[in-house]
Amino acid sequence: MPGTDKRNRLNDDVFSYQESKDDKVFISWHGKPVKTLRGKEAQKFLARISGLEHHEAQLVMAKVTGNFKRGNEASGS
Repeated sequence: MPGTDKRNRLNDDVFSYQESKDDKVFISWHGKPVKTLRGKEAQKFLARISGLEHHEAQLVMAKVTGNFKRGNEASGS
């Protein structure tokens, strides 16, 4: 997807995720929780992100969180 990350913000580890034992996935941005996925939505996310390269995984997490596509997010520092 050329042109998707024009400012190369996803080259850093800005997004991360954690799975819980009760089928929840917590997505964080710069260590701050921004989205919780449950049930089928969590399973779909895990299947989608499995085996992706770093940049592609960052892009999936950015899209799942929803509000990180306008370019107006503040830096996490």
